[in-house]
Amino acid sequence: MNLGLRLSLFALACLGHVSGTRAASPSLQVAVVRMPDGGIQPVAAVDAVTGTVHIVYFRGDAAHGDAFYVHSADGTVFSTPTRVNSEPGSVIATGTVRGAQIAVGRNGRVHVAWNGSRSIAPRQTPMYYARMNVAGTAFEPQQNVMQHTDNIDGGGAVAADRDGRVYVVWHGNEPGARDEAQRRVWLARSNDDGQTFEREHAVFDERTGVCGCCGLGAFADDVGSVFVLFRSAFELVHRDMYLLTSHDHARSFTGRKIDQWNVGACVMSTQAFAAGSSGLYTAWETEGQVYFGRIDPQTGIIARIVGAPGDNRTRKHPTLAVDADGRVLFAWTEGTGWSKGGTAAWQLFDAAGAPIGSAGQADGVPVWGLVASYRTRGGGFGLSY
Repeated sequence: MNLGLRLSLFALACLGHVSGTRAASPSLQVAVVRMPDGGIQPVAAVDAVTGTVHIVYFRGDAAHGDAFYVHSADGTVFSTPTRVNSEPGSVIATGTVRGAQIAVGRNGRVHVAWNGSRSIAPRQTPMYYARMNVAGTAFEPQQNVMQHTDNIDGGGAVAADRDGRVYVVWHGNEPGARDEAQRRVWLARSNDDGQTFEREHAVFDERTGVCGCCGLGAFADDVGSVFVLFRSAFELVHRDMYLLTSHDHARSFTGRKIDQWNVGACVMSTQAFAAGSSGLYTAWETEGQVYFGRIDPQTGIIARIVGAPGDNRTRKHPTLAVDADGRVLFAWTEGTGWSKGGTAAWQLFDAAGAPIGSAGQADGVPVWGLVASYRTRGGGFGLSY
């Protein structure tokens, strides 16, 4: 049995064990797909032109494993996995926040970025990047795009636009600094589809610090704007969410605090972006609850902030997908933590932000696991973990 067929059958089997959402029509179905061969930490990106679903995920020892890539036309039957990293064991899954991220750029080209494993580079953890070759058959050799920054920790992100620009974003210190409050968000930009990168530059002048072991998110739209969502670490306890917005292809950014959380600990959180016919959305975690809201792309103001339903306060790692009718699949994990797996959960919303049906749930998110959500070409959504 080939891998694509096996993934499809597993998705159908999982649907029989899913509780919650009962779709009003077949187009609202949420198909649950488990990653193959013990894979964890899937992250999805959908080609806006073709509707192809692209997923990158992790497999192997959590401290030094590998990233694999699959794609699907319908969101349930996937291709045979292709390894992304050219140096074996150079990807890390420990902590959930540091794994591979994916974006689709010009002509459907796939771009992947990830924190390097300290097992491979113990003195200076790199920020790796690799792109799919022109033929779409394999990934080109990985490269370290971090030229100046020191002390990388929490996870980075990658974004790409239709004009061939690729942005790799991470947080770290300037050389010689170690303090979390001195951490900054950095961005390396490519203008040639990821063939070469400019030296990274800090993208926000306000000295907010950055939560050291938290991830960040990035998104590029089709009109030259770039968005970055990160968690601060000001005066130790101010773990607030900031949205950065650029309208000049990431040359300059403005910033806005969108949520507040006072806690004297690193919360190991991740963020998400998704775009569709109803707008651009972002999602984050605060005090054990997850939220999403629609971004005004000109001002960076987030309107109509919505929290996940219910009073569970173990929610982490939100993810989003938007379909052609503007409906939103909002998904997250429950009960996950350090060396602890948990449950996948989700809720569908209409384009106005009202919930559709009841929340869904599926057991079995593995240790260091998270969930990925995506729209499917024929209508409806997919959820992978």
